[in-house]
Amino acid sequence: MHTYVVTNQKGGVAKTTTAFNLGIGLYKQGYKVLLVDLDAQTNLAFNAGVNLLNIDSTLYDCFKNKADIEDCIINLDKGLDIVIGGIDFAGADREFNQLGREKMLSKALKPISKQYDYCVIDTPTTLGVINENSLTFADTIIIPMKAEVYALQGINQLYGFIEDIRENSNPDIKIGGILLTMVSEKTNLYKDMRVQIEKVAERIGTKVYKSVIHNATAVGEVAIQRGNLYDLAPRATATKDYIEFVKEVIKDSKRKAKR
Repeated sequence: MHTYVVTNQKGGVAKTTTAFNLGIGLYKQGYKVLLVDLDAQTNLAFNAGVNLLNIDSTLYDCFKNKADIEDCIINLDKGLDIVIGGIDFAGADREFNQLGREKMLSKALKPISKQYDYCVIDTPTTLGVINENSLTFADTIIIPMKAEVYALQGINQLYGFIEDIRENSNPDIKIGGILLTMVSEKTNLYKDMRVQIEKVAERIGTKVYKSVIHNATAVGEVAIQRGNLYDLAPRATATKDYIEFVKEVIKDSKRKAKR
């Protein structure tokens, strides 16, 4: 199972939208996929149509040794499952302070990892213990960001966090790339910022994905319907963008698997 973490401590960059449509896109390509919602706001689970008022067990229960991971799996379709952390993760930094706390997710998901081809993790915007767990378990990081000056400010902080993870708990984690979202390509701002973002990507040892996600109303409209772009807006620009992005991700993962 190859695990992708979609993360950025800056909100409003289509992080959850990207995690969801990456996971569903991989599933549409015939792969078995596990979605993991680590954000206490549970927006990924909401988009997936999960009844959040009728959940028996969450990853929080698993972390507290009150449930097995099999009890936490919610089946969405054949070959497509989701597990969630739930609202209890809001206080995770205060509650989980034991030695080895960064490996709770790894310990929980390892028994089921052979059941899936891909795992896609959506994370909270805070760089705390939950994000620490996600990066300790992950193979590849995807960083969605808007082409704006404020977005660049957070990259250094995120990169520092990633370097700490490499040094202390996951030396093999890679940054797959920066995915530009909510793009308006015709603006001078985008053209100028693209150059700056590519320089930053080179400095932190990654790339800017060739695929970009254009600003599109379909994303918000589909979210209201609690569905995915592929089924509800197949002709939308954003849908086509995510299809190309998924292809790029699969190509990268196959290339790495051959090494």
